[in-house]
Amino acid sequence: MLERPAPHAARRLLDLARTDRSAAQRALAELPIDVQVELVCETPVARRAALFELLAEPELVIPLLPEAELCFTVKAVGLESASWLIAHATPEQIVACFDLDVWEGALPDRRNLDGWITALVEAGEEPLLRGLQALDPELLTLFLKARVEVMLRTNDDDWQDPVGAETLDGQFFFRTLDEGDDAAAIIALLRTLFEHDYWTYFRLLQSVIWELAPENEEWALRWRAGRLEDMGFPPWEEAMNLYRYLPPEQRGVRQR
Repeated sequence: MLERPAPHAARRLLDLARTDRSAAQRALAELPIDVQVELVCETPVARRAALFELLAEPELVIPLLPEAELCFTVKAVGLESASWLIAHATPEQIVACFDLDVWEGALPDRRNLDGWITALVEAGEEPLLRGLQALDPELLTLFLKARVEVMLRTNDDDWQDPVGAETLDGQFFFRTLDEGDDAAAIIALLRTLFEHDYWTYFRLLQSVIWELAPENEEWALRWRAGRLEDMGFPPWEEAMNLYRYLPPEQRGVRQR
């Protein structure tokens, strides 16, 4: 039987940490891992970072958090400061975070997608590779397609390397479309795939060259919608029906 934490246990631990941090850490460490996970979930998101700092082994707790709870925690901490959380996330948690936070309506939001990719890069090579292999290839294609121009070397005698372009293998060349883009993050992403998963690297750059953005958007949205339904979220049409605008005369009237 699952042991449940005592009422307000997280608040008492955080209060104790203000006067005796070591005692709070010891008290938390004595709890089973599943109880530590439940404490995190029951703590308001604004205070979760403080609770995580008391954990002796956060790397054991983070992978056990429900996917949505990890997303809420990362958002509360701030993407720019949450690489230590993402470093221990499972592939399923990473995918759920992207599903929940990088979309605006039926399309990925560029700023949010940039933020999550950057956080993955900052989490380190292993978490980055884990995340890239878990994410839908269509979403990665859309990410790169909006940021880089990719060119494939030809066998023509008059071939010249594109000015200002980077290459990792002498075959694919890429350069950012916008000077404001973080080229270092893009290079880190591609280098990780090139060194550890060449097939995904090759397939991704080919798709950036040849595939159409609308087709990738359609498939990425389809995969996301299926996963969100599995998590208990209603389909888009059903959600819009539930939360649609009601004129004043219909408010309070039960809808059939």
